[in-house]
Amino acid sequence: MSEAFPVVSLHTFETADAAGKKLLALEVDAICRTTGFLAIADHGVPQEVIDAAWTRAREFFDQPVAVKQGAGAPYPGYPYGYLGPNSEALAASRGVETPPDLKESFNGGPLDVPPGMIDKEALAFCYAPTIWPAAPAGFREAWEAYYRAMEDLAARIMRLFAAALTLPEDYFDAMIDHPVSALRALNYPAQTAPPKPGQMRAGEHSDYGSLTILLPQEGSRGLQIQRADGSWVDVPPIPGAFIINIGDLMQRWTNDKWVSTVHRVVNPANPEEAMARRQSFAFFHQPNWFTAIKCLDVFLE
Repeated sequence: MSEAFPVVSLHTFETADAAGKKLLALEVDAICRTTGFLAIADHGVPQEVIDAAWTRAREFFDQPVAVKQGAGAPYPGYPYGYLGPNSEALAASRGVETPPDLKESFNGGPLDVPPGMIDKEALAFCYAPTIWPAAPAGFREAWEAYYRAMEDLAARIMRLFAAALTLPEDYFDAMIDHPVSALRALNYPAQTAPPKPGQMRAGEHSDYGSLTILLPQEGSRGLQIQRADGSWVDVPPIPGAFIINIGDLMQRWTNDKWVSTVHRVVNPANPEEAMARRQSFAFFHQPNWFTAIKCLDVFLE
């Protein structure tokens, strides 16, 4: 699986002629019908934007927990801000009871509220203010630059997905011009003690949105996806690429023809790797708040 993990050049798709785009679209459609996981290379996101956000996040996580808690959520269930260790067990979303995941995170939501938005539920949750940390310096600016780069990248990937669904490339544009997306920086601390039985860095789960853009730490391992037979297979590190997976919402849009695959982050088997921290960014892309999610006409039977 590692050798065959699919890598798609976004630049190649965007600059191809009609025949070339059709071939790549067919390839992406086949991927999304099997695992829904692929790597996007030649994405055009400036390296300086990635590096700045990555460095500021690392500096944030390097601070004492008491300092990080200054950016903590004001009450349980608040979507944004710092979420400390032992706060989340993702496997619970699938009815699996496990000890808390071995991670901490910082979470941020949309940078702007759409003009005229008055829906109280949206304003209280998706458009709730991000709780910004006081340090390190430049954290918010670097975060916002990366968030906007991910919004743009997600929109471009959605055009690739539209082509893969034999739809006009701009089919989703009006549905994602004010997306309720969230960005999460994840830190998996060095494991100085053996994990509890069933405890992982991130328990098994599927994502619930349209697509996720994951930036793993360079050279890191641990992300696994579940095959149809229930076995697990590693997702290899792909230098210079983002790992993309579709979520439950996209599976519903496609009448279950595209699959939202269960995945997890396992603990390193190598003691040396276990003693090394691991960081990643995950951008969870969602459509606009009022977008109706229903089976696309192309998949009606």
